[in-house]
Amino acid sequence: MGADVLIVGAGLAGLVAAHELQAVGRKVLVLDQENRNNLGGQAWWSFGGLFLVDTPQQRRLGVKDSHALAWSDWQGSSAFATDGSDTWGKRWAKAYVDFAAGEKAQYLAEQGIKLTPVVGWAERGDQLATGHGNSVPRFHVSWGTGTGVVAPFAASLLEAEQAGRSEYRTRHRVTDLIVEDGAVVGVRGEILAPDESPRSVTSSREVVEPFELRAPAVLVATGGVGGNHALVRELWPQDMGTPPKNLITGVPAHVDGSGLRLSEAAGAAWVHKERMWHYTEGIENFDPVWPDHGIRILPGPSPLWFDAEGNRLPAPNFPGNDTLGTLRFLRTDPVASRHDYSWFVLSQKMINKEFALSGSEQNPDITSGKKLEVVKARLNSKGAPGPVAAFQERGADFLRADTLQELVAKMNALTGENLIDAQHLQEQIEARDLQVDNDFTKDAQVQNIHNSRRYLGDKLMRTTSPHRILDPAAGPLVAVRLHILTRKSLGGLKTDMDARVLREDDSVLPGLWAAGEAAGFGGGGVHGLRALEGTFLGGCLFTGLRAGRAIHAALGGPQGGTGAA
Repeated sequence: MGADVLIVGAGLAGLVAAHELQAVGRKVLVLDQENRNNLGGQAWWSFGGLFLVDTPQQRRLGVKDSHALAWSDWQGSSAFATDGSDTWGKRWAKAYVDFAAGEKAQYLAEQGIKLTPVVGWAERGDQLATGHGNSVPRFHVSWGTGTGVVAPFAASLLEAEQAGRSEYRTRHRVTDLIVEDGAVVGVRGEILAPDESPRSVTSSREVVEPFELRAPAVLVATGGVGGNHALVRELWPQDMGTPPKNLITGVPAHVDGSGLRLSEAAGAAWVHKERMWHYTEGIENFDPVWPDHGIRILPGPSPLWFDAEGNRLPAPNFPGNDTLGTLRFLRTDPVASRHDYSWFVLSQKMINKEFALSGSEQNPDITSGKKLEVVKARLNSKGAPGPVAAFQERGADFLRADTLQELVAKMNALTGENLIDAQHLQEQIEARDLQVDNDFTKDAQVQNIHNSRRYLGDKLMRTTSPHRILDPAAGPLVAVRLHILTRKSLGGLKTDMDARVLREDDSVLPGLWAAGEAAGFGGGGVHGLRALEGTFLGGCLFTGLRAGRAIHAALGGPQGGTGAA
């Protein structure tokens, strides 16, 4: 077929762009190095969180949100540089907040994507109005989780392919962009041997033969670097101390940065490489799909957080507050940085209500889209959610005990290091427990718990009533070893507001566009230094949408195939 546009990467951003282009009659050829089981990429595995502003869901729960408040929060979190390096990222950020407060909800509805009624409160912040964090809950979860967000766009591509209007070629690994007379005119790569491995399982890299394809427009939507530990360590930012010797991985191995590197080799500006988003609440997956597969705990505000030697983390490094702030502490504090892990210590009562796990497969009730299943699993259950209970039974990082002395013995045995002193840990927990008898307190974390329970959504679903961790009635006691979990790249290919890829001097690299994580979700860094969560899936939607519309406008002329493939 003659293709108007080559899209490299069959993740959410590429699929959204393809959907927009197909809707106006453009012929699209989507290339991906993995097999058809992987359609939708990383987004398929996600929890389905979406950042939206001033929605009916928020208002029904008593949340007063606004564009002005969201933009204030974004600027406080991003800390955009004033030297000009964040010019495009900041422009994209303003446009994204406009989208989240405007067209986004309607666009989702038009695709048949529906939202659950409870809005989550992610990244609660560093306790300053001008600093990092969401002032109000904005984390809207889609029915169907990430699979539900991917589904309409995947269906759009497959339907267009069936009708002969587009094509989806798998096992095509792009290795180079073809540049002629200063413009990108196509791609070169290798056709890989057939491999029917399940989704995200590491596949064969046996090469069958080379290929070359040309089209008037090429869109790079290949994701970031989170599956490539060597590159993560190479790019690790200096202000985050030293990277851990042991990392676990939140994305498949093929998320390796190759699309960024080949774009850079063709003249594109890959900016803010050091900006990454890695989680501090990772646990080893007892049923791994990809190498070093980890899962992120989505904690409520109550668990106590300790470093590997049993020292409570200082404010504002509390669960759910500031992902990168906590990572910075763990990697730069003289004591905490000696080790690659930290600990939650909490009661079983806290686990039952406050623990969730990120990912579509870890939330089968919401992924199913069946509301009755959610009611049964979340509201009527007297224990932990099923996936959490499974990790308590089978996960290597979960420990339970009736007494603190017994728990500490298990913690030290698990790590093989006699680092935690039971008396020291008990003194810290008892001091915290003394703070829960009143509705007011000097303990900042207990203040967080009271604040959380003032929000109806958290009171119903995510935050237990304040209680003493050492109260036997709330037990047994639980300890969870936490690892650093690699996930997202915040930097990426620098793009203008039409998603055209730019060179270092801000001149356009003709013929090349970028979307999704490969574009730093827009401009090479829409989040600046830190993210507000729910902005990764939404960033793929927004950049894919804008790229698709902009490419169509740039091609001009009659709709239909104009290139050779």
